[in-house]
Order: sequence, then C-alpha cells, then structure tokens
Amino acid sequence: MLAAAHRLRTGADFTHTVRSGVRQGRRNVVLYAVSTPSRPTRFGFIVSKAVGNAVTRNLVKRRLREAAASTLREQPEGLDVVVRALPASAQASWAELSKDYESALGGALRRLGGATDQGSMPGGGRNAHGGHG
Repeated sequence: MLAAAHRLRTGADFTHTVRSGVRQGRRNVVLYAVSTPSRPTRFGFIVSKAVGNAVTRNLVKRRLREAAASTLREQPEGLDVVVRALPASAQASWAELSKDYESALGGALRRLGGATDQGSMPGGGRNAHGGHG
C-alpha cells in the first residue's frame, strides 16, 4: 500500500495529470506523467471493469502498486503519475506488466526531460530497444 502522501486522491488530480501530462502507451498499460517539482511523487491507478472481474482488477492493481513503490524508492519527489490498465493486463504475468510499466515510465521521463542519466531510470538502464546499454 502506498502512503496517503503518495496517492492521487481527487478527480481533479487525475484529470490534471491525464490532460496536461505526457502519455506513453504499451500493450498492457497507458501511463500519464506530469512534473511536479518540490512535491512528493504521487500515483493513481485506473483499472476499469473491461480488465475483468473484481478479483482480476484487484490483482492488476496490486501489481501496479508494487511497480509504483519501486519507482517511489528511485524518485521520491517531482512526479504525478496515472497508470491506466488495459484489458490485456488481465492475462499479463507480473514480469510482462512490470516491463510495460517500466518502459512506459522511462519513455515518459525522457519526454519530461527528467531522466538524463540512464542509470537512474527504472529498469536498470535499459536502452530504447529494451536491452542493456
């Protein structure tokens, strides 16, 4: 569970991040991120009924929260992130979901200009083609 200070709570927070943030889509997730200097990094998750039943949605949400927790350790401030799970995420393994999340976040950080050092990016410094540089 993410601490309350690291969660997007209001519809306005979600709307602001989705509308004004950068967007990165992958097979299992769409990630929106906006820079928020001097504020704690916060996350929000959108997992609709199209993903599956309540058990499946909660599993996907738990996996995404765990991926977000690893990001929080690397970047404790400066971002608002909304992750929307796509229906394909219901069949994705933890490794596939995590890889898509990290790839989307890395792309968003590059577009925001916040990750110039590849070693500091989630995913351990993978290059644009998914391999190690």
